[in-house]
Amino acid sequence: MNHTAMRARAAIDLAAVRSNVRALRARAPRAELMAVVKSDGYGHGAVRCARAAREAGATWLGTALPEEAFALREAGDTGRLMCWLWTPGGPWRQAVEQDIDVSVSGTWALREVMDAARACGRTARVQLKVDTGLGRNGCQPADWAELVAAARAAEAEGAIRVTGVWSHFACADEPGHPSIDAQLAAFAEADAVVRKAGLDPEVRHHANTPALLSLPRAHFDLVRAGIGVYGLSPSPEMGVPEDFGLRPVMTLEASLASVKRVPGGHGVSYGHQYTTSGETTLALVPLGYADGIPRHASGSGPVLVAGKWRTVAGRIAMDQFVVDLGGDPAQVGDVAVLFCPGNRGEPTAEDWARATGTIGYEIVTRIGTRVPRVYVDERADTGSGT
Repeated sequence: MNHTAMRARAAIDLAAVRSNVRALRARAPRAELMAVVKSDGYGHGAVRCARAAREAGATWLGTALPEEAFALREAGDTGRLMCWLWTPGGPWRQAVEQDIDVSVSGTWALREVMDAARACGRTARVQLKVDTGLGRNGCQPADWAELVAAARAAEAEGAIRVTGVWSHFACADEPGHPSIDAQLAAFAEADAVVRKAGLDPEVRHHANTPALLSLPRAHFDLVRAGIGVYGLSPSPEMGVPEDFGLRPVMTLEASLASVKRVPGGHGVSYGHQYTTSGETTLALVPLGYADGIPRHASGSGPVLVAGKWRTVAGRIAMDQFVVDLGGDPAQVGDVAVLFCPGNRGEPTAEDWARATGTIGYEIVTRIGTRVPRVYVDERADTGSGT
């Protein structure tokens, strides 16, 4: 495909997705692997990335919202699939009918999924979540025995099958943090309550990507790989992607929309926060905060243009920003690379994260729908999810 045929594009390397899943599986060889494809596959495209992950051996997929799980079913995925972020009155029945494992953190959710199961005459797949210390979703330990007892009664009735017990780390990206041992101890206590009640879940899982990479004793039966599937490190402190055998999946680039010479003292973009120091060449990159480019990267965001690393000149606008090329030549239609794997020193998503005081997760996830995804090395497949 001609790079200059599009205003901008996010190239998604599906071979890298498969490679990353294989590398992550090798880190947890005795556990199954769930590829987390929430938020449209962290901005990479959930359906195609899910298929690639399945091809590489992911036995589970995970989403936050039920609508994300339904979209995977509609695309033909028939494998094990879990969805965990529910609110009262949610589409429980559709999830039960589509054999989606649903997460339950309280008795209100258990009642709703039981009602849905009875209404459609099927057994719901339920995973019980305990809050071991993250403080977000999950049942508090003080209420855990009550929830487990209610789930046991529902299972005896045939309304549900408890397929899993799970939790989530708060600080797994900080190896050695004292909360890690505290959370694992709380999880062991919660699991003991489950076993004592006579429940026999298929999987126990607590490990996200950072725990998968650095905490083998937390692998249990299943590990949940999120950002690692897309080739980014969970945190710079843990290492760079190459340290874990991971390859960044997304390359974001755009065709220059304007190249022009301007005199010294020329203001650039809103507020004239940048003024040219002398006669120079300005290049216009047709991407802005409406496309997910952080406005906080004004004056600091890195871009590769005309073979050199540049930074954004002045403010990032809704649809565009400017780079100062100095005396270097360029032409309209030349490609500007915002981030890529960085194998030859190009900017990466992590470079953008550092420039804006955020994390790589946010950089890739926020790239909007105005930027078309172009899939590289996409294999023909049935989309069966098996």
